[in-house]
Amino acid sequence: MATYNYNPQQEVIGLLPAGGQATRISPLPCSKELYPIGFRSQADGSLRPKVVSHYLLDKMQMAGIRKAFFLLRPGKWDIPAYFGDGDIVGLDLGYLVVGLPFGVPYTLDRAYPFVKDAAIAIGFPDILFQPDDTYKRLLTRLYAGNADVTINLLPLEHSHKGGMVDFDDRGWVRQIIEKPAQSDLQYSWCAAVWKPSFTEFLHQFVAELETERHNSSSPPREVPIGDVFQAAIDAGLQVEAEMCDRQPYLDIGTPADLQRAIRYLTSEKM
Repeated sequence: MATYNYNPQQEVIGLLPAGGQATRISPLPCSKELYPIGFRSQADGSLRPKVVSHYLLDKMQMAGIRKAFFLLRPGKWDIPAYFGDGDIVGLDLGYLVVGLPFGVPYTLDRAYPFVKDAAIAIGFPDILFQPDDTYKRLLTRLYAGNADVTINLLPLEHSHKGGMVDFDDRGWVRQIIEKPAQSDLQYSWCAAVWKPSFTEFLHQFVAELETERHNSSSPPREVPIGDVFQAAIDAGLQVEAEMCDRQPYLDIGTPADLQRAIRYLTSEKM
């Protein structure tokens, strides 16, 4: 079994984009990131419900990450009300409000003033994936070579649901294609870590999008983070991929996927 160790040169901070409106599974009695799926054990052996975003925070905490920010759209105040200062997950948690609803790059860039000198670990708090040591693996690879970004690889049968990854036998990413109608590619991603070099690239990318938006009469386009990875590759930054599991991730963003996640977590430990 492989051993994963890393010695980061910068502090590692987690970012959890939570700016969506969950229209595909609405109405919900809470933010979708707080939907209870599965259970967590208490010190006395009793069980308590475990919300979906708790699984992601657990994986960050297992990798030695000690600080994370939720990036929220206005109105999702139930998330800070639930997690508070982060004691429930063993992390120091902060909350940043996102004002521009034009996609994940905008959401992540909201944290720029607070994290620009740190390494970053991102994940989507409505997605469940394995293994538990994913971030440790990604950080190990990030600091083992010259990568600016490292992403996880998981199989995805339906290419129209995710960013499909083309990579070589070294794990170097050649291309990321967002939600193609058809594709021969077999793997997607749902977690990433990166160095400040990519944080700066992302910040400049969003600034250029803002200039474009202000100078255009067309409605603003929503840009996926995979497009920023691709732009970084085209600009000469190195994006690498780590094969992490043979099981696909579970996205609770649709009723069918939410049903699958609930079935899985009532029979298996995530």
